Amino acid sequence: MGNWIELSTLEYKEVWDRVYDAFKFEPGMADFPSFEVPNPFITYDEIYYDLEEKSLLVFQELTQKNEYMYALDWQHPGYWINPRLEFPKSEFDEWKVPIFPNGDYYFFIHKNFEWGLLGHPWERTITIFGKELIKVFEKHQPKMFQKILRQG
Repeated sequence: MGNWIELSTLEYKEVWDRVYDAFKFEPGMADFPSFEVPNPFITYDEIYYDLEEKSLLVFQELTQKNEYMYALDWQHPGYWINPRLEFPKSEFDEWKVPIFPNGDYYFFIHKNFEWGLLGHPWERTITIFGKELIKVFEKHQPKMFQKILRQG
């Protein structure tokens, strides 16, 4: 099985229904944040040059060899990804679903919603939730994660 496996129509609907419900997700350009995540969480401000590399290390540490997780791009195709497989990049040198929110909501979520990374395009922030994810990001801390905006 390869990487960046597009979700079926049913999987896509089910996962986004769960995102809307679990995070009380309300996309918008005015009220920030657009989602609520369970405690513990930390929201970071931008500066993201090493974010992709460090996020991949974190995802690899928290998943098993053949385990897949969600990579979601709001109102665009969603994917199953395996952090241990190749991550081909686009002509813009980004993953199919970029890690940093540069115009859309980009979410990377554990298959059981135990932890995740939620990118907000207009607030230009990333919120990570889940004790395990926070702990491993503290170990592999991207430069971006040195300025905390909110914490819960």
